[in-house]
Amino acid sequence: MTRIKVMQIIARLNIGGPAVYITTLTAGLNDSEFESLLIAGQPSTEEGDMAYIAEQAGLKPILVPSLQREIRPLADLGTLLHLIRLIRQERPHIVHTHTAKAGWLGRLAAYLCGVPVILHTFHGHVFHGYFGRTKTQLFIWLERLAAKLSTRILTISPRVKADLVHYSISPADQIYVSPLALHLEPYTNLTTLRGSLRQQLGLSTETTLVGMIGRLVPIKNHALFLDALALVIPDHPNVHAVIVGDGECRADLEKQVQRPGLIDKVHFAGWQTNMRAVYADLDLVVLSSINEGTPLTLIEAMAAGIPVVATHVGGVADVLADGELGRLVAPDDPVALATALAAALADQDRDRLHQAQTSVLETYHPQRLLDDMRELYRRLLAEKQGHPSKETPS
Repeated sequence: MTRIKVMQIIARLNIGGPAVYITTLTAGLNDSEFESLLIAGQPSTEEGDMAYIAEQAGLKPILVPSLQREIRPLADLGTLLHLIRLIRQERPHIVHTHTAKAGWLGRLAAYLCGVPVILHTFHGHVFHGYFGRTKTQLFIWLERLAAKLSTRILTISPRVKADLVHYSISPADQIYVSPLALHLEPYTNLTTLRGSLRQQLGLSTETTLVGMIGRLVPIKNHALFLDALALVIPDHPNVHAVIVGDGECRADLEKQVQRPGLIDKVHFAGWQTNMRAVYADLDLVVLSSINEGTPLTLIEAMAAGIPVVATHVGGVADVLADGELGRLVAPDDPVALATALAAALADQDRDRLHQAQTSVLETYHPQRLLDDMRELYRRLLAEKQGHPSKETPS
């Protein structure tokens, strides 16, 4: 019996949920029924590289160095031709793309090669908060066009699905929701790791440590977090903050903390390879983004039993059950964020933390994703009557 061959394509395995999702999916669907391949570009040095998780999963990604985030017409044409060659060589039954650039070029290449099933997962979107009006409209138009080349569109949260329908990317009945899949059990007991991050930062165990984790880029809106923190610290002098991550905004953020109330209170830790040790020392995790898909940071924090405060954007409310599992605030209100931070520091609701931990452990279990994708891949291929194209194995 010929195995169903699935080609997963992603622009880069940078730090974040998409890299974890695609690695889990590729590694988990390599058995007697499925054969999965992983195609990836390379992240920038500022983004942080998660290629190591693919190696840990026993995967050997096929690298396409020209597959990068930036729009470069000539290089992108070369990337398209490279992907066409790979598809003709590997002859997959299914091409499943992730992230915007890989989604556009990968789906076009698959369509031109006559691949029977073409899928794309939106791990978030860039239709709000990223670019100016003209560029945003261009991306929306391109995604509408790419959706017409797709057998189905997938998202990782109901709210991202609602956004796609709102922007007329695809009809609701053509969009399938499949949440992230994460190995969260290691985050449930971090006792033995406590003290490592604090020692690195020169902080005592008595310090209250608030963390924000992610790329230092405009969409993450660290400035809102710093403005709120400046309002909190006068009444909570024992509070310090650590910003974990790196990116284009680091130099500017380092300047922003040189103001009364924040000097010597905010620490930049860069990217950390042992995230369990990071969470072990955090008393509160904050997300202040302008736009989000499904934030990996919040899910990991909840698995670790850490309270969370986040802006009400994108798929965040899905993770926090509309505020039942964590505090939600408007994305442009530093006073509201400061109030939520102070409340979270004062009220360690153990029942809520336990409920949050249970929720993420059940919702984001890897086996759930693998079962979902097996069923979806089988069904969509059957709908094509099991007749692969001339480019795919018979």
